[in-house]
Amino acid sequence: MPRSLTALPPAQVENTGEIDIAEAEDFVRQHHAENPEIGPVEARLAEVHAEIAATGTYRHTTAELTFGARVAWRNSSRCIGRLYWRSLKVRDQRETSTPADVAAECVEHLRVATNNGKIRPVITIFAPAEPGMPAPSILNEQIVRYAAYRGTDGGVLGDARNLALTELALKRGWQPPAARGPFDVLPLMVSCKGHDPALVEIPADAVLEVPLSHPDLPWLATLGVKWHAVPAISNMRLRIGGIDYPSAPFNGWYMGTEIGARNLADHDRYDLLPYIAKRMGLDMSSEATLWRDRALIELNRAVLHSFGEAGVTITDHHTESKRFLTHLEKEEAAGRSCPADWSWIVPPVSGGLTPVYHRYYDSGELLPNFFPAGSSSQGCPMSQ
Repeated sequence: MPRSLTALPPAQVENTGEIDIAEAEDFVRQHHAENPEIGPVEARLAEVHAEIAATGTYRHTTAELTFGARVAWRNSSRCIGRLYWRSLKVRDQRETSTPADVAAECVEHLRVATNNGKIRPVITIFAPAEPGMPAPSILNEQIVRYAAYRGTDGGVLGDARNLALTELALKRGWQPPAARGPFDVLPLMVSCKGHDPALVEIPADAVLEVPLSHPDLPWLATLGVKWHAVPAISNMRLRIGGIDYPSAPFNGWYMGTEIGARNLADHDRYDLLPYIAKRMGLDMSSEATLWRDRALIELNRAVLHSFGEAGVTITDHHTESKRFLTHLEKEEAAGRSCPADWSWIVPPVSGGLTPVYHRYYDSGELLPNFFPAGSSSQGCPMSQ
C-alpha cells in the first residue's frame, strides 16, 4: 500500500528535485505488488538505490511512469471521475525540454485527447525536476484558456479568471484578435531556465469547441456562448516515487456542471445567470423566487444538450456520482483506501439528489498523486 500523507498536506510536499529514498522504495514495491507478472522487486530496488547514490535521482522506466500516472489519478481525492483510471493514455515526453517543443507537444496532446469528440483521458509527462536541472513550467492553468479584457467601465469581456494570464500574454507580445471577443483562446506560455520563454498560439483546428443551444429556448443559441471540449489541466505537479514532474498536463472529459454551474455561472467567471433569467422572463425581485436556481438548471441543460448534439463526450452529475460509488466499491474490494474530499465530490447542482452526498469518505492523501504548483489547493485532475 502507498504511504498515507494524512499528516502532510499537499502544499508541504516540496518540489526540490531531491529524492526521498523511502518514497521511491514504496513506489517500486507498489508497482511490483500490483503487477506481479513483472517479477521480484529486489533487482529493481537495487538499481534504484545505485542510481540515486550515483546521481542523486533515478529514472522511471516507461512501465513505472505509466503505472505511476494512472495511480496518481486513482489517488486524486478531489476527482469524481476516477473509475476509468486504468484507461489513461500516458505520453512520455521526458526528452522534450525546450519551451517551444513543450508547447508543441501540448498542442499535440489536445489533438490526441480530442479524438473527433470521443474524448480520451490523456497525460503528457515532460522532464522531471532533478538536482541542478530545472524542469519546464507551463504558465497556463489549462492548455485551453479564454482571454479576459478589462473595459474602461471596469467590466470584463471574457473569462475574468484569466485577467492576470491575459495581461502577461499581452506583455509578452501576444496579439489578440482585432475584434476582441469573450472566447479568444490564449496562447501557451512555457518557461524553462536557460531558454527563452515560448509564447505559442494554439492552432484553431486543435481546439474543439461546442456552441451552446437549448432544446426549449431557441434564443440561447443566438448568444454565441461556447466551451472547449478538452479540460487539459496544465498547472499541477505529478509526483511519482519521490520524483516531481512539474509539467504534466492531463485531461479526462467534462462533467456538465463544471461548465454550466461553475465556468459560465460563477460571478467571477462569465456570470451568465442574471442575463439568462431575464431572457427567460423570471421574477428576479427576490432571491426567494429561486430565479438563480431555475436559470442554473436551464444553463446546465444547454451544456448537456449541446455536447450531446455535437457528439462530444460529457457526463451528467447523477450518472457520474453513481460511477464514483462503483469505483469506490472496486477499490475497497481490492483492499485499497480511496480518499475523497466530500466538498469536491458532491456536485455543485442538486448535490443532495446524488448518492455521493449521503456518506463519509476516507481523508488524507496517497502517493503517487497530483499536487498544486504554486498554489495551496489541489484541483480535480480530470476536469475544471
